[in-house]
Amino acid sequence: MDDSFFHSQVRTVWWEEEADGRAQIALLDQSLLPQQVVIMHLQHEQQVADAIASLKVRGAPAIGVTAAFGVALAAARLLAERQAGQRELTQSELSEHVYEVGQLLCRTRPTAVNLFWATERMQRCMQRAARRSMPVQQLVDLLQEEAQAIAAEDVQACWQMGMYGAELIADGDTLLTHCNAGALAATGIGTALAPIYVAARSGKNLHVLVDETRPVLQGARLTAWELQQEGIPLTLITDNMAGHFMRQGNIRSIFVGADRIAANGDVANKIGTYSLAVLAHAHQIPLYVVAPCSTIDLSLPSGDQIPIEQRKPEEVTTLYGTPIAPAGVAVANPAFDVTPHPYISAIITEKGIVRPPYRENLRELDTEL
Repeated sequence: MDDSFFHSQVRTVWWEEEADGRAQIALLDQSLLPQQVVIMHLQHEQQVADAIASLKVRGAPAIGVTAAFGVALAAARLLAERQAGQRELTQSELSEHVYEVGQLLCRTRPTAVNLFWATERMQRCMQRAARRSMPVQQLVDLLQEEAQAIAAEDVQACWQMGMYGAELIADGDTLLTHCNAGALAATGIGTALAPIYVAARSGKNLHVLVDETRPVLQGARLTAWELQQEGIPLTLITDNMAGHFMRQGNIRSIFVGADRIAANGDVANKIGTYSLAVLAHAHQIPLYVVAPCSTIDLSLPSGDQIPIEQRKPEEVTTLYGTPIAPAGVAVANPAFDVTPHPYISAIITEKGIVRPPYRENLRELDTEL
């Protein structure tokens, strides 16, 4: 089987070096899709933080990879600046800078645990290398290698989740998705869309109902565009149509991603997932959560402890800059909600399919890792 079978035509984020050796991060600006396909080139860690906060890159795995690249970029930038000014960069200065950049990136979005997992992994890499008294240039190179490893592992994890999840999809199925958990949300073929991609590429005939996903319309703008690129038949629906199609018996299963999974199996995902889960339970439709092991946070006993990001009112009161609500109206805009574990049929990871009881089985999975 050709290696391209497990890759998407969509590329989200990657590391580049210019002809003069200067490092930069190439990033597909998702805020402009589908009208424009624009590649940004980030050369400073503050630009990386701004890109994450403003949803130019989004999706838990992609945010984690971008943050890892951001730490590596910051280290390379600082070293290049010192060399240009003919000033020495000490190991302790680099270590302090890596820590501060990690803190900067972690302040951008509080819910997606992959962000914290990736920055912590980069800091551990720095700490291990520092104890070995490596030259600063070697430390900088090592951080880049670690970030590249995180990206490569995500590609691998995506297709493994796709393989496991495709086993749950039959020829002729109609599936429902929410938000965007495809290649745009990762560096591989995605999380929740990965089983759909693998099933379709294996010859199964599928149809996907795509929730538009208010208020930022990741389903309408991103998932619909992705599936079109892949040639997978789809129908775009508004979020409040999902129950109607469930009642008609058209939907065989639901695939969603996750931004954080608590120890008991409660899942934080894009706002609206909880409503889908309750409807799916009422109609006896399985709801599958697809996420890499880096999304599992065993330090939180339940979803009640997951921090929920509150975003700007303008995302609700305007549409592409055009006001759609009365001026001065009070607005609530939580970016995520928590789906209790009894509503989740299974959690699909790169290590296999986890079923209830989640508290025991997720911890067993963590022990194996």
